[in-house]
Formats: sequence, structure tokens, C-alpha cells
Amino acid sequence: MLIRLLIQASVGVMALAGFSACQQKKPDHAQADTAQTADTAITSCHTNPPSRFASGTSAQAMPPGKSGNRTGMVAIPAGTFLMGADNDQARPDEYPKHSVCLDGFWMDATEVTNAQFARFVKATGYITTAERKPDWEEMRKQLPPGTPKPADNLLVASSLVFSAPAQISSLADYSQWWQWVAGADWRHPEGPGSSIVGKENYPVVQVSWDDARAYANWAGKRLPTEAEWEWAARGGLRKAIYPWGNEPVDAGKPKANSWQGTFPVTNTKRDGFDQSAPVKSFIPNGYGLYDMAGNVWEWCSDYYRPDYYQTQARAGVVKNPTGPLQSVDPDEPTVPKRVQRGGSFLCNDSYCSSYRSSARMKSSPDTGLSHTGFRCVMN
Repeated sequence: MLIRLLIQASVGVMALAGFSACQQKKPDHAQADTAQTADTAITSCHTNPPSRFASGTSAQAMPPGKSGNRTGMVAIPAGTFLMGADNDQARPDEYPKHSVCLDGFWMDATEVTNAQFARFVKATGYITTAERKPDWEEMRKQLPPGTPKPADNLLVASSLVFSAPAQISSLADYSQWWQWVAGADWRHPEGPGSSIVGKENYPVVQVSWDDARAYANWAGKRLPTEAEWEWAARGGLRKAIYPWGNEPVDAGKPKANSWQGTFPVTNTKRDGFDQSAPVKSFIPNGYGLYDMAGNVWEWCSDYYRPDYYQTQARAGVVKNPTGPLQSVDPDEPTVPKRVQRGGSFLCNDSYCSSYRSSARMKSSPDTGLSHTGFRCVMN
């Protein structure tokens, strides 16, 4: 709905811009944890993620597929679990732990790939958010009164691209590594001159929530709820920090595509990758799901609000939650947000440890970035 960086180039300041029903009983493991405060470095990537301008164009309506195809999907069993924080890296919106009961469902084993998304675009003619010119009149509705109009050369089809700086002054200023690039979209993830040729098996990126929902509708599927995503990511493990267990991300063999070294300046690429990796590059979790930690962020269907878990905890065991009825984000009160999960190739313990199963992110539904994709589910 708006961009939080790079407008300074125009206006001199950053704009603010199988499946049995759930058993109705409480699990026999630990009670809800108490909230803890994360340090500034870790919260900076979470509380203020970069966002896009309002496109001024509602998402294209896509007719649903005749029937969902379960090829490439895995069965996720029904169950009850404690949703929320598992260690002291957790942020306030991951508390308190609360009981959630879910029916079984099917989930894509991998993130949606470039090849899969290309078939969707070919079949429908769909134009993604990043390929559309932002509309200033729509954008200004969600900006503080008196915000100057950005330069016309910024109001072009564009998206946000990660670019490693030579050095940084502060981890709190993400404009040092996020660039607003004209011509960046799902076919050109880093902008003009970049390509997905030869990367058919990589996760599609630069897709907004609107784009992801359109694809899911066409495929006869849907986006996962936040609760479904976390239950699936845990892969049958109880109270484990990561989809693979509790071993730190950089200990032992590489287990996920993340940032090794000093973020965002130096990536040692110990895991073999600088940015995104082909799907199935790392071992799956206990349910047979790949890349539920790292690689690219994944959109969920839920609206975001930081106090949602508090509401859920007061309700006891919650069955098949679908998120709050509306979004509330104190950082940007006028901008509705949707939840993202799973972390990305940019996550690092010094900055954004969001490859944890309970970690949450938020973004406006028209935002696409070079580390954001999705996967789908079916009932």
C-alpha cells in the first residue's frame, strides 16, 4: 500500500508511508510462556519491513480451477499443538503460546516455482502487482496528510530488490540494502537484465499477496492459514525451535538457506547459495515439506495484528483459526497487513532469526520483494 524507503530520493525524507476432526482436549505439554522483549537488532527486520506503493488496481479476479490437483502436495495430519514462541529469540507478537486444534489438510511440498507460476500466467494472462504502475491518488489515501508526491520516475512499475552494501551504519536502516528498482518483477527478480531462465525450479519471488491468492484460486487451492503453516512447519516435533529440531542453524550440515557471515555485508555462502536456492535443496521436515525455514518468505491468508495471540489464548483450545477479522499494525496504522512465515535467505541470528517455526512477519498485500514467495494448501 505504500513504500517506506527510497522516496527520500524524491522528497528528501523517507515516506511513512486423512483427516480426522480435531480432538477437543488440551495438549499435555507446557503452559503458555510469558512474553519477552527482543533486542533492537533482531526486531528491526520484523517491525519495519519495506512495503510497496498502492498499485491503484485491485487484484485480478481469477476463476478457480475445475479441481485442485494434489500432485506435489503432502498430507498434513490433524492435531492439536501449542502455537507460538519456543526460545528467547522470539518477538513479542509470538506470545503467549496457545492451544490450536486443526483438521488435516494438504500442502505443497515446496514453494511455488517459477515454472508453475509461468504456467498460471500463460493460461490466464495475469499481470502481477510489480508489473503495474502505482497510482498516486490511491497511495496518498494511506499516507499522512501533506506527504509530498514522489517524483514521477518513481511512480513506475517497480519492486523491491536486495542489494548487499559494502558497509552499513546501522542495522535499523534497511534502506541501505533494499532498493526500489524499476522493471523488477517475477520474470526479472533483480530488475532489468536479470532473468529466471534456467531457474525454473527456483521459488517464484516478487509476488504480492494478491498475486499469490490469484494463483491459488486458479489452481483450485488456497493460501495456508498462519496456524496451518506453523503446524506443518513443525513436522510433528513438539516445542522444537526449528523445523528440523533444536540444533542451531549454523551448526553441523546446512539445514536451510540463510545468511552466513555478517549481515548484510558479507555472506560466506557456507550453505552453497548467495540468494534463493532451487526447491528441495535441503532435507525436508518430518512431514516431507521442503524449505519451511529460510529460502523465501511465504504468504499466509491471515490478517496481521500483534495482539492476536493474546486473544486466542483467552479462548482456550481454538479450532481451525483463520486469523483476526481485520489488520492492525501500530507501526503503520493506516496500512492493512498480511502474515508471512518461514524467513528467507537473508535471515541471520544477528539480525532476523526468522527461520524459527514460530517467527512471524507482516507486509502489505501489494508488496513483492526479491525474497518473498508462497506455497498453497487444500482441504
